[in-house]
Amino acid sequence: MCEARNMELLDDEAIARELTDLPEWKRAGEAIVTTVKLADFNGAMDFVNRVAEVAEAQNHHPDITIQWNKVTLTLSTHAAGGLTPFDFRLARSLDALR
Repeated sequence: MCEARNMELLDDEAIARELTDLPEWKRAGEAIVTTVKLADFNGAMDFVNRVAEVAEAQNHHPDITIQWNKVTLTLSTHAAGGLTPFDFRLARSLDALR
């Protein structure tokens, strides 16, 4: 069973607090989103592969959009129906890859 199913959703105040430490991330409804610009397509693919390793290690996976040299990451705990501490923990880990 996914650990996230038992994770409590964060309220608006908690989400705002979490985002103060993540300036590159913005709230988008029941998710948080960031876009990373890389040198070129190969750089974007390398970044995505590193994201995949971190996501697998945490057993929490972002939605990923690749547009040549831009990678957009969207985090939400789908099993819980919104934002949980899992999303912010992964966001911090992914920021370390920039």
